Amino acid sequence: MPQDNADLPHPERDALQLTEVLFALSDPERLAIVRQLADGPLEMAQCHLSDPSMPKSTKSHLMKVLREAGIIRNQALGRGRLLTLRREDLDARFPGLIDSVLKSSA
Repeated sequence: MPQDNADLPHPERDALQLTEVLFALSDPERLAIVRQLADGPLEMAQCHLSDPSMPKSTKSHLMKVLREAGIIRNQALGRGRLLTLRREDLDARFPGLIDSVLKSSA
């Protein structure tokens, strides 16, 4: 059966690694994306970067790093993509981490 290219791989909760999560959160642009998603899901097109002239390829790479670290879920939504913060998984694996990071970066 052919694989649906709209489905991107996401790490399971138990596979989340603290070093990968911290690395992903260490970039100001990626952290800004996480801050936007803290209030709820957004379509990728609605998620903005601090530098609007940044190429789409850079934005895609930022999203890929966050997804592969297990911080966000990136799902197909029609012709676009829906981004969701994986707060429940992150809180279960690393209690208080996301809240601490979001509070300290505010």
